[in-house]
Amino acid sequence: MGMTMTQKILAAAAGLSEVRAGQLIEADLDLVLGNDITSPVAIHEMDKFATAGVFHKDKIALVMDHFAPNKDIKSAQHCKCVREFACKHEITNYFDVGEMGIEHALLPEQGLTVAGDVIIGADSHTCTYGALGAFSTGVGSTDMAAGMATGKAWFKVPSAIKFNIVGKPSRWVSGKDVILHIIGMIGVDGALYKSLEFTGEGISNLTMDDRFTIANMAIEAGAKNGIFPVDGLAEEYMKEHSSRDYKVYEADDDAEYDEEYTIDLSALKPTVSFPHLPENTRTIDAVGEVKIDQVVIGSCTNGRLNDLRTAAEVMKGKKVAKGVRCIVIPATQRIYLEAMDEGLLRTFIEAGAIVSTPTCGPCLGGYMGILAEGERCVSTTNRNFVGRMGHVESEVYLASPAVAAASAITGKISAPEE
Repeated sequence: MGMTMTQKILAAAAGLSEVRAGQLIEADLDLVLGNDITSPVAIHEMDKFATAGVFHKDKIALVMDHFAPNKDIKSAQHCKCVREFACKHEITNYFDVGEMGIEHALLPEQGLTVAGDVIIGADSHTCTYGALGAFSTGVGSTDMAAGMATGKAWFKVPSAIKFNIVGKPSRWVSGKDVILHIIGMIGVDGALYKSLEFTGEGISNLTMDDRFTIANMAIEAGAKNGIFPVDGLAEEYMKEHSSRDYKVYEADDDAEYDEEYTIDLSALKPTVSFPHLPENTRTIDAVGEVKIDQVVIGSCTNGRLNDLRTAAEVMKGKKVAKGVRCIVIPATQRIYLEAMDEGLLRTFIEAGAIVSTPTCGPCLGGYMGILAEGERCVSTTNRNFVGRMGHVESEVYLASPAVAAASAITGKISAPEE
């Protein structure tokens, strides 16, 4: 029996000719990632190890993005801890205020993730890099500590679900709508510890930003990782952003999948996830009248340049509805500058939105957009659990940048104008 794309990458990293689903392996790591919330825990765990250093100063990335610029004393202490660790071990890829961005947008942009890599990160959305044909997955801070010390990690080889992508999406349908549709279809535990493997001719109609979004939210279906084939668009992206060599792996024709689905992009509609689980999806024509108090456009899921372009296209020449707060967060400094050069930031500000420095802030209820009791937010982020963005009696509705921008203008969940 053949191997899936994920299984081939893991076999190579473990120095094995083949692996099977359920097999326990020890694999070499190409990158270990941490942020200002998860890294301090890992650093304190490393203090207990016999080893005195890190396995490779170039293969660790530490990104201060969740509560940076520091929102309070505790977050300042966390960043100080990571900063001192990075200095002590001469970590090459340390990103702080002025250089940082939201980690899962920043690392591909910096060329630190390429096809064939094995990447772990103490953040659940580390699965983002599967868009480039890498195996990447989230781990706990203790596993991050072991990875920084040894350059290795244990994995149980995942089985896989295959998604055959066909067709071409309509104007306002994006990668966010694709993954919300999938999660709504299979549920938040529909892919528990499995690999979501995307294939099919329709992938050519998905931008790299679409693919990053889809891979990013694989974890919201319970998946270990999500992964895309390496086509010309992915290779073009890697050549533009990275000087590293990459390796292309392809699934065998006789690879085994637990389930197979076909997703026709042309049949999809803009989709919204209602509280309090990402699987609670409705198409835009079935939403009804849902008035809102806040809109957030950003995050590691939808804070990239194409996301901002789409939102600005919807909002240009219009005004944010009275009583609605609209917060726009470019995912990296580079994206911020590009959005400024293109006039997108002016469009947002003239519409009555605010533009923030890159941060994860509101996504996890940290800062820059906390919800009060009874408030509702349409957000391009990736989770809408109880209390995710603030008060336990607030509500988060997940949507694409197009729907979020349209909702900011109308003051209720809305589709963009055709």
